[in-house]
Amino acid sequence: MEKQECMVCGYIYDPAVGDPDSGIEPGTPWEAVPDDWYCPDCGADKSMFEKIG
Repeated sequence: MEKQECMVCGYIYDPAVGDPDSGIEPGTPWEAVPDDWYCPDCGADKSMFEKIG
């Protein structure tokens, strides 16, 4: 599973970790993250993330 980086603040979404504080369970691929999810660090939406690695 590929990681995604927020182009605003540099937060890395790692599918292996997910975002449990926002209800995104570990093992959740980027494609399955809801469209209304926001970066937990800066509040940017999913469109501001790019694949890394």
